[in-house]
Amino acid sequence: MKIITAIIQPFKLDSVKSSLSEMNINGLTITDVLGYGRQSGHTEIYRGAEYEQNFLPKVKIELLVSDDQVEETIENISANAKTGKIGDGKIFVQSVEQILRIRTGDTGEQAI
Repeated sequence: MKIITAIIQPFKLDSVKSSLSEMNINGLTITDVLGYGRQSGHTEIYRGAEYEQNFLPKVKIELLVSDDQVEETIENISANAKTGKIGDGKIFVQSVEQILRIRTGDTGEQAI
């Protein structure tokens, strides 16, 4: 099992979510986050004063998939989150050693 974490542009969330639903991936955790990478923020003017906006709004998606779904899921997220411009985001994949569904006590693949 792997946990996939994707940091994407907020306006791309709906297309990524619907494409994952088509793959029968229904369990997601979505968090609004702030951050920067190479994009490193921008300058805004508010009430005549100039402010540097270092942290930009992003959406963090976390989902758990079986090992055989990893590549397809990564390709799906990447294709639906891509704009071709700086700030599109990143995808991280990590191994999961154990999982337990609290309600039923299911473990392993049955708990996904």
